[in-house]
Amino acid sequence: MRKLSMLVAGAMLAVAAPSIAQAQDKDIVETAVAAGSFKTLAKLLTDAGLIETLKGPGPFTVFAPTDEAFAKVPAATLAALGKDKAALKNVLLYHVVAGKVMAADALKLAGKGAKTVEGQEAKITVMGGVPMINQAHIVKTDIVAKNGVIHVIDAVILPPAK
Repeated sequence: MRKLSMLVAGAMLAVAAPSIAQAQDKDIVETAVAAGSFKTLAKLLTDAGLIETLKGPGPFTVFAPTDEAFAKVPAATLAALGKDKAALKNVLLYHVVAGKVMAADALKLAGKGAKTVEGQEAKITVMGGVPMINQAHIVKTDIVAKNGVIHVIDAVILPPAK
C-alpha cells in the first residue's frame, strides 16, 4: 500500500512539476485571465457576480475548467445557466474549495471528498496515476496566486442534485 501511495504521489508530482511556483503578485482571477485559456470561466464568473469574491483575500483553491472543457458542455445547458444566475453561481462555486489545497494535500484526500464553497463535496480520486475531481482529470496543478491556487481540469463538474 505504501508503494502505491508513493507511486500515486510521484504521478501527481510529475503532473505538478512544471507548475510548482512561488507565490505570485496576481490574484486567482488575474492569474487565470493571464493564462489565456479560461475566457469562458472568466465570463461566467463575471455573469455570476463572483469576480470580486475570487479577488478577495481567500485563500481559495479553484478547479478551473479550460475553454475546451466548457466547449464540451451542451450549448443549451450553458444558455440555461446564463438565464439562472443562482444555478450558475452554484455550479461555479462547486469548483472552489476554501483554503489553499496544493496537489500534495489533494493526494491525502484521494478516495474522499473535498467540501466545496457551494456546500457539497466533490470526490478526489486517482485513476491510472491521473488525479481527478469527480469525472474531470486534473491536468495541471499548483498554479499559485497571491490568494490561493488553481488546478486546471478538463471538464466542468456539476454539483449533485440536492
